[in-house]
Amino acid sequence: MTVGIQLQQTIASAQSVAANLKSFALQTQDQQAKQMFNQLAQNMDNTISALQARLNYITNEEPQYKQQ
Repeated sequence: MTVGIQLQQTIASAQSVAANLKSFALQTQDQQAKQMFNQLAQNMDNTISALQARLNYITNEEPQYKQQ
């Protein structure tokens, strides 16, 4: 398994976590919990952006990681 594939899988997992956190924020009535879930979701979105940037870099710079 290449680094590119591992990054793709990690990004997909992180997107799932972010979606779950956003869902929790919508479902709760507790404002403190809602704020916490939204902050965690934002952190995950930032992490996803960083991972995506790395994936884009290796895809463009390292031919062995290009998708088939």
